[in-house]
Amino acid sequence: MPARTTAPWTLRPALPEDIEALAELRAVVMRPDLERLGRYDEHRVRQRLRDGYVPQHTSVVVVDGELAGCVTLRPADGGLWLENFYLSPALQGRGTGTAVLRSLLARADEAGATVRLDVLQGSAARALYERHGFTEERQDPIDVFMVRTPAR
Repeated sequence: MPARTTAPWTLRPALPEDIEALAELRAVVMRPDLERLGRYDEHRVRQRLRDGYVPQHTSVVVVDGELAGCVTLRPADGGLWLENFYLSPALQGRGTGTAVLRSLLARADEAGATVRLDVLQGSAARALYERHGFTEERQDPIDVFMVRTPAR
């Protein structure tokens, strides 16, 4: 088993021209869970990101000078909504996602903001969110909706 090492990373603001690379990353990352749920559609998985892409609320995760992930943290419902958190499969399980999430939550805590998100039923990402204080608000057959109040 490989050692758990966090690759050096940075966040940069997303640009309009990042959209196709991010849509492709979404398709790669989400495919296993969507197939498991019987909901994978080659076109729709990419189009959903294109339809909701808001560069001013999105950050690109950069590792070794390359686009390695993304995350959106947008204002919603008096707090923040975390979405489109995708990390290259080569970096998953090595601490990079945890480090990125920790930095985003520190900003939310500083602002006193509640953060909400949804995660696919059965996704391994749910455990990451639970480790960082998210709890289930509700669920439906496809998604689990989670919330995290600011740390004091």
